[in-house]
Amino acid sequence: MNPVRFIQAKRDGLAHAKEEMAAFLLGYLRDEVPDYQVSAWLMAVFFRGLSQEETLWLTEIMAHSGKVLDLSHLPHPVDKHSSGGVGDKTTLVVAPILAASGCTVAKMSGRGLAHTGGTIDKLESIPGWRGEMTEAEFLERARKVGLVIAAQSQELAPLDGKLYALRDVTATVESLPLIASSIMSKKLAAGARSIVLDVKVGKGAFMKTLEAARALAEAMVAIGKGASRRVRAVLTSMEAPLGQAVGNALEVREAILALKGEGPEDLLQVALTLAEEALKLEGLDPGLARRALEEGRALEKFRAFLEAQGGDPRVVEDLSLLPLGEELALLSQEEGVVQEVDALKVGLAVLALGGGRRKKGEAIDHGVGVHLLKKPGDRVERGEALALVYHRNRGLEEALGLLGEAFRLGESASPSPLVLGMV
Repeated sequence: MNPVRFIQAKRDGLAHAKEEMAAFLLGYLRDEVPDYQVSAWLMAVFFRGLSQEETLWLTEIMAHSGKVLDLSHLPHPVDKHSSGGVGDKTTLVVAPILAASGCTVAKMSGRGLAHTGGTIDKLESIPGWRGEMTEAEFLERARKVGLVIAAQSQELAPLDGKLYALRDVTATVESLPLIASSIMSKKLAAGARSIVLDVKVGKGAFMKTLEAARALAEAMVAIGKGASRRVRAVLTSMEAPLGQAVGNALEVREAILALKGEGPEDLLQVALTLAEEALKLEGLDPGLARRALEEGRALEKFRAFLEAQGGDPRVVEDLSLLPLGEELALLSQEEGVVQEVDALKVGLAVLALGGGRRKKGEAIDHGVGVHLLKKPGDRVERGEALALVYHRNRGLEEALGLLGEAFRLGESASPSPLVLGMV
C-alpha cells in the first residue's frame, strides 16, 4: 500500500478498496503511517466525501481496531445513543425503562464537552457511583441487573479515538461520513444487536437543521444495517433544552422524578418514544415501556443499577443527597409569553458556572446548573422568576447575561413539535 497514492485517489474523487483503507488506517494506529499523511487524507475526505460502502468499511475497521464485546448471550441487547444536546438526560430514563421491559442495556457513555452534558458526568454526581470497571464486571452487571453504564473504554475502537484527536486539530470534524462512522464504530464495538439513535436538531444540537440531522441519521442507519444490526433513528428537537433541568446533579434529580412519573412532559415523551422504538427493533411489545414506568419497575431497576455500580441508592428517595450550589432566581424584566428559550445559550450559561468543560480532562462542578421555570408557550409577568440558577459564585455574571439573552418573550407562541421524524 502506497500512502501517497491512497491520499491522491481520494483527493481526485476516486473510490478506495477496503484492503487499502485497512492497511492505511491500521498502519496509522501502529504508528507506521505518519499523522501528516492521515491529516491530508482526512481533508480529502472532508471535501470529497466517502461512498456508503466506504463509510461502512471505515466504521468496521475502527470497530475492529480493538476489543469487540459479545452480548449475544444476553437477552435482547439494546443500545441508545444521543447526538448531544442541552438538558438531555434521556439515557437515565430510557435505559432503566428498557431494562425493566426485558432488555439488556450494556452501554459505554462519554463525558461532556463544551455546552453538551455527558451521561458519565451526570451519574458521577451521585455519591459513590463509578463508571470505571473491568470487562468481566461490565458483563456480570449486564447479566445480573440488565443495566450497566461504563465510561468509554480506551480498548474499544482505539483507532476512532486516535482519528478524532487528529480531526479536532485539522478542522475536519464536521464531515458527515466521519461523524457517522465515529459514532457507529463505538456502537458496533459495544456489541448490542439493536441500536436506537436520538438525533438532535436545532440551536442546542450539533446538527442545526432538519436536513443535516436527517442526512446524519440516514448515514448511521445505513452503517448499522450494513453491519447486520437493527437500527432506528428518531429526530428530536433541541431548540429549547429538554426538560427543565440543565446541569449534572439537577438532571439526575429530574430523571429520578421522571422515573416516578413526576418529570416534565417533554422528557417523558422523548424517553418513551425512544424506548418504544428500541422494543420494536427487538420484536417486543412497545407498550411494555409505559407499563414499566407506571408500575414503578423502571425506578426499581435504576436503584439496582446505582447500587451495583457503587452509588448510594438512597438518592432515589432523598434527592437532597445530590450536590447543589447556592440558589438565585432569574427574574423577568418584562411580561409576555415565552417564545423561545435558546438551548445553546442555556448550555453556555451552565458551562460558565463550571458545570461543563471548555477542554478535555477539565474538572467540573456537579452541583451547578439552571432549572427552567418557564418554557416556550408559558405566560410570564414582570418580576416573575424565569429560572433558578445554582452557582458557587464562579462565572455568575456571564451566566446571567447568557440566560437573559436565552429567553425571548412576545405576545403569543407556538412551540415546535418534539419528535420531528424517524429514519
